[in-house]
Amino acid sequence: MSRTARRGALAAATVALTLTAAACSSSSDSGSSSDPGASSSSSSAFQAQHKGGTLKLVAHAAAGSFDPQVNYTLQYWQLFQSMYDGLLAFKKVNGQESFTVVPDLATTMPKVTNGGKTYTFTLRKGVTFSNGKALTTDDVVASFQRIFKVSSPTAGTFYNGIVGADACLKTPASCTLPKGVIGDAKSGTVTINLTAADPEFEYKLAVPHAVVVPKDSPTKDAGTKPLPSTGPYMAASYDPNRALKLVRNPHFKEWSRQAEPQGYPDAIDYTFGQTVESEVTAIENGQADWMYDAPPADRLNEIGTKYASRAHVNPLTAFWYATLNVNMAPFNNKLARQAINWAVDRSAVVRLYGGTNLASPACTVLPPGFPGHVESCAYTKGSGTTWKAADLAKAKELVKQSGTAGQEVGIVVQDDDVNKSIGQYLQSLLTQLGYKATLKPLSGNIQFTYIQNTKNKVQLALTSWYQDYPAASDFLNVLLSCASYHPGSDSSINISGFCDKSVDAKMQAALKTSQTDKAGADKQWGAVDQTVMAQSPVVPLINPKMIDFTSTRVGNYQFSKQFYMLVGQLWVK
Repeated sequence: MSRTARRGALAAATVALTLTAAACSSSSDSGSSSDPGASSSSSSAFQAQHKGGTLKLVAHAAAGSFDPQVNYTLQYWQLFQSMYDGLLAFKKVNGQESFTVVPDLATTMPKVTNGGKTYTFTLRKGVTFSNGKALTTDDVVASFQRIFKVSSPTAGTFYNGIVGADACLKTPASCTLPKGVIGDAKSGTVTINLTAADPEFEYKLAVPHAVVVPKDSPTKDAGTKPLPSTGPYMAASYDPNRALKLVRNPHFKEWSRQAEPQGYPDAIDYTFGQTVESEVTAIENGQADWMYDAPPADRLNEIGTKYASRAHVNPLTAFWYATLNVNMAPFNNKLARQAINWAVDRSAVVRLYGGTNLASPACTVLPPGFPGHVESCAYTKGSGTTWKAADLAKAKELVKQSGTAGQEVGIVVQDDDVNKSIGQYLQSLLTQLGYKATLKPLSGNIQFTYIQNTKNKVQLALTSWYQDYPAASDFLNVLLSCASYHPGSDSSINISGFCDKSVDAKMQAALKTSQTDKAGADKQWGAVDQTVMAQSPVVPLINPKMIDFTSTRVGNYQFSKQFYMLVGQLWVK
């Protein structure tokens, strides 16, 4: 998913989490033995006896705008799965099948013609927004125009292939896509025309930035005023300083269990502002049911032993990384950027994250097990395909050669314990290398947008990326292409400002190859990854795992590899 700076990690720790095999639950695990109806959690049919109750979620901070076409965070993309719908959706199921795209607001998968450049959808009848208005083809057309009008973070990477998108990217306010997205109210169809075939287009239509909202939605970021939804839940209120409340959409009727299943809780209360310590205690005492933030180090052993059956651990296709601003000193110097990559002790970052049970060292942008990933480690002492150790002496020599020693470097991180601890480590490391490093912790509610905006002059930032969909382009093209760099915007996901025309050409070549030869394209993406690492605009740190800690009130825990825990499918007493 990509989403923002995604999930907060486990708090600073040098102790490995002692979760037992029982604690490392699969996504079909229904939780503790006291879970309501745990024995039947694998059933795909809706089980009315588990409907009801209020699910209580907690987080240290909110995640900013609640506009589904603007927000790019795991925290809210997780919730949007039970709220908003696009023409297509990823299946709301456990495991590998969750990467499968299925029809959602469309009755069937699209009819693809014109050499893969024309997609025709038939819109479902009888779907109603939470404000009582019926879904129409006009809403669909307006929603695609709105992607550009609100400068959605992926407008220039996911949807720039739509006919007319180039004009919309230049002048968003006047975007109409007259030949790109065409609605026919009489036949109930929507046709999307692309400038070139895109084998990833169906994936792109299944993420929240392509959801359908009412045609009269504001043409700017809706911010804290949630838009009407079509799914089982709607937002009743949202105050990013306090809480978010979701309630049932009174107009929702399940049309596809795979795409948008009916939810179990009657209400979902999400409160913000607690410490991670208090979040853990609240879950243990049944005052909260799940925490977005990972538990702090001093509670890991307790969770892994006393509450092991309620700790669900899942590996992720994601990476945590440091961004190096290639357009500002000292990191406009490639030698200085390479020095940081050589200097970082990835094992130390793993320990700070929570130990080897919850993370492993990262050497590349593409994570292990992901399309295009190549076992390669350009910045490890002694060379090799996997990371072994940092080479501080080599790093210091590169800093000396670069002539950047003594310069000031600001490090921007989120203000939770683990981000701050990694930030403090990076500050200490840069000081060892001869820089004057300072740390700037910001609330998770604003840090991700802050580090994207060039006006804030961020030199080094700690962030993370979790896949939007299973394709190498979703990391490399989204994070490091020229199309993702938008100076002066809060939606400039290419945080390093890296824009290399030769690398861009290789990315475009890989995208073209993928139209006919996915395996060949994956090889090209692997080569792009290594080329990018030679330029060193980012410092891959770790590949994380996720721990979901739930209360005894919760049953039917399901983990989608695409969108993680399925919030709306939880049973709650």
